[in-house]
Amino acid sequence: MTDQTATSPQKKKSAANGSHSNPGNGGKAVSAEEGSTLQTLANLWPYIWPSDRPDLKQRVLLAIFTLVIAKIVTVLSPYFFAWATDALTGEDNGLPAFIVAPVMLVLAYNVARVLAVAFNQLRDALFARVGQHAVRQLAMLTFRHLHQLSLRFHLARRTGGLSRVIERGVKGIESIVRFTILNGIPTILEFAIMAAVIWYQFGFVYVIIVAVMIVAYVWFTIKTSNWRIGIRREMNDSDTDANSKAIDSLLNFETVKYFGNEKMEAERFDVSMAKYESAATRTWTSLSWLNFGQAVILGIGMAACMALSARAVLAGEQNVGDFVLINALLMQISIPLNFIGFLYREIRQGLADIEAMFDLLNVPEEIQDKADAKPLKAVEGKIVFRDVRFHYDPERPILKGIDFEVPAGKTIAIVGPSGAGKSTISRLLFRFYDVTGGAVEIDGQDVRDVTQESVRHSIGMVPQDTVLFNDTIAYNIRYGRPDASDEEVREAARMAQIHDFIENLPQGFNSEVGERGLKLSGGEKQRVAIARTILKAPPILILDEATSALDTHTEQEIQSALDEVSQNRTTLVIAHRLSTVVDADQIIVLEAGQIAERGTHTTLLESGGLYASMWARQREADEAEERLRAARENDEMGIVTRGKPADYVPPK
Repeated sequence: MTDQTATSPQKKKSAANGSHSNPGNGGKAVSAEEGSTLQTLANLWPYIWPSDRPDLKQRVLLAIFTLVIAKIVTVLSPYFFAWATDALTGEDNGLPAFIVAPVMLVLAYNVARVLAVAFNQLRDALFARVGQHAVRQLAMLTFRHLHQLSLRFHLARRTGGLSRVIERGVKGIESIVRFTILNGIPTILEFAIMAAVIWYQFGFVYVIIVAVMIVAYVWFTIKTSNWRIGIRREMNDSDTDANSKAIDSLLNFETVKYFGNEKMEAERFDVSMAKYESAATRTWTSLSWLNFGQAVILGIGMAACMALSARAVLAGEQNVGDFVLINALLMQISIPLNFIGFLYREIRQGLADIEAMFDLLNVPEEIQDKADAKPLKAVEGKIVFRDVRFHYDPERPILKGIDFEVPAGKTIAIVGPSGAGKSTISRLLFRFYDVTGGAVEIDGQDVRDVTQESVRHSIGMVPQDTVLFNDTIAYNIRYGRPDASDEEVREAARMAQIHDFIENLPQGFNSEVGERGLKLSGGEKQRVAIARTILKAPPILILDEATSALDTHTEQEIQSALDEVSQNRTTLVIAHRLSTVVDADQIIVLEAGQIAERGTHTTLLESGGLYASMWARQREADEAEERLRAARENDEMGIVTRGKPADYVPPK
């Protein structure tokens, strides 16, 4: 398997949005399959050595100093052990008498070991803030990038899987930073110092044996770890799939209950967990084989060196202290060698974990501001669609040359059958997508020529399906304008006709709305959405089937609030219920992506076309619903009625 690493993904963003430029790759994100671990470190370096944080640079320098001291002390400590052995056996090693006292040497040996640990821990403490700063910056880069991606991307993703990818990616980055910088470089330094000491103390043959042992150990570790990476990826995929299914099922808790499919959901989840179980078992089994092989290689190398030393002691060429010293040095080497296996595994697994995260960062922004884009100017609210054409798939056009104008302060309604392209119009106005032909203009400015932020700041949206944040009512209303005062929030609630309801709640405006606002009814959520839009106070308002999911009574109440909000604002109403658009200045009827009719409610009814047909069908449905409701009420009151609707079924 090829070495898989990842370079730091960068984007050419302005300093205004807080992103960081990376000179390592010219702002281009590189796949984890490309480059090498060294290249990854080179691209991570701007985050570890941040140009705007001299305090973190000082910590890096201090950490490097302490790691060098720690390794020097670590290599010297076996000498005290060897000298203590010579002193206890009566060997003369040429050191002054006050130094070779056994108690002093034993004490010095243990002090050296404690100092080595102390310097290593000090290094970790100094570098902790540096590493976490790098993790935070890269996590923020990913989070920002995800919010810059198109609606098309997010509609195709599973939220649970996406969150899991980010979670593992952040941990993977932390592993790479920590294990490579804090432990990889010190281990290499320790090997270099240890090799010099063994060569000086015992000769070149010992160095050759140790070198062969290290090469064999590293080769075996790399080959086995590469094999294990494939298993790790499979385990990650199963984990992501299981997490996606779990979150998807819990988000749709009510639907699961409606259909009594708890068992089916559990079985779906268990299928993914079974795959995870199999991959995880193979992961741990392969780890056991890796550890066993490493132990065999270390054992052979240590046995060879100690056999040579034992022979030299018997020949009088070395003393017992030398035999103890080579054993101590080899034991000292085995620690970083064992750690190198762990280090390589962690780096490889970390890289595997962040592959998906880097893939996310490599996804280009479908909708981008032009280099010279400026904010929308003097927004009065005039909207113009000029011969607008759009498709999600070239083989299936959605809009086919749409032309209409919404004068500033006027209300235009867009109606039509399902799939006619009504909601696509609002998405193009928000610039969630770019038109594939024609132009969308606000106050004579093409939305592609101005910043997305200024366009969206100028438009308020009350959607059909209002999804609230799992926070307080006040937070959700204030989301329209985060710097709004409490009184402004309350006034927006009054205008949305929800203030009294909120005040009667035990926690008032601090009441939690629950996941996706499920603690509130549909009408209450819509009123919160209206209050949020009122607080935003945009010159342009889009009502995207804002009342179609509500009952008739609630719809009438919400409609009165919407009428108040839309006064003196350019309003685009995308409607399913035609009764909500009878007062619009103009009604546009879409059919199959084209404008079939346009005019006022009265003129469209008189023309007897598609709109009149839709109106007649809705009136019949509304009247039937009203007769059915009245009949049920009478039946519940014990009143025997005659002439009940043919489709009426008495309540059980």
